[in-house]
Amino acid sequence: LGPEVTAQVHERVVALSCRAEVARGNKLRTDTTVVESNIHHPTDSTLLQDGVRVLQRAMKRVAEECLPGKLDVVDHACAVQRRVLEIHRAAKSFTAGSRSRLEGSYRKLVGLAQSVVRQAKQVKEDLQSGALPAAGRITRLLLAQADIHHYAPLVDKVIAQTKARVFDGDTHCAGKILSLFEEHTQVIRKGKAAKPAEFGRLVRIDEVENGIVTGYAVQAGNPADVEAWAPALDNHQKLFGRAPHTATADRGFFSKKNEDEAKARGVKRVVLPARGVLGRARAALQKERWFRRARKWRGGVEPRIANHKHRFGMARAHYKGARGFERFVGWCVIAQNLVAIARVQSRNKANQNAAKTKPSS
Repeated sequence: LGPEVTAQVHERVVALSCRAEVARGNKLRTDTTVVESNIHHPTDSTLLQDGVRVLQRAMKRVAEECLPGKLDVVDHACAVQRRVLEIHRAAKSFTAGSRSRLEGSYRKLVGLAQSVVRQAKQVKEDLQSGALPAAGRITRLLLAQADIHHYAPLVDKVIAQTKARVFDGDTHCAGKILSLFEEHTQVIRKGKAAKPAEFGRLVRIDEVENGIVTGYAVQAGNPADVEAWAPALDNHQKLFGRAPHTATADRGFFSKKNEDEAKARGVKRVVLPARGVLGRARAALQKERWFRRARKWRGGVEPRIANHKHRFGMARAHYKGARGFERFVGWCVIAQNLVAIARVQSRNKANQNAAKTKPSS
């Protein structure tokens, strides 16, 4: 089941909640959060180590399925591990000597990685030309060849970004690789003191009454929250056939354009707290009772996101690849919605039973 099927299942669950009058779509609150990828903390040294490991593993599998003696693969695992440990020790100090040792260890590590990549590319060419004849299971050989084809360009990128950061001082390489296995992972900075940088994807969550999440979207890169406002309104319009009466979000979504777009779509009460120093008219508007009540209701999306992460496992996506990431987020949202529907129906049934058993005066 791909992310498209997961999205269809989610829409069906939302439709059932509407039919059961659990989600009415009169109010909408939206926010964004970071869902982490299932990767280790990315450093240039460990990424190079990963690259050497997976390419050597693929070449060893090729050697096992070819004629004996046709391919010799040197295991550089111990040498790479020593270089990584040297880098970690040198990185703990900021003296000139430590910096020199750091660069020296990185040069050795990059040299090892480059030699492994060269051999892997040569093995790939030999397989395609027939210079390495298959003698074993052809399926295993093709899978190993596919691994070399996939990982060799990624390791080349890691080598390039390592050279740029360590030797040239360029820490803003375009298209930086954070994981060889989850290459869709992005660096997300949300301004948190505990986590200045998070490694995963930014996800938009749209919620209506009774805790029903009507929309979710895995966003590309690290866009500003103001860009997520219009898609949230469009998704609500698609599901309910009309705009919500009240739409709210935090001040990160505020812009005059977003307010005008919401009003043009038919939203009666747009609650987007402004940033900076407020003028007299704006301050009076944000002190209105309906504005303060809607702003207070908006705060409920924060524990809803925390509920997704701590109770339904959305803190870290465990499915592989970009499509698996979207699928994982979708199933977390579906599970939370089913629990929310059951909770509301159970509460309504209990209230009805209490009303029936209440003695008449």
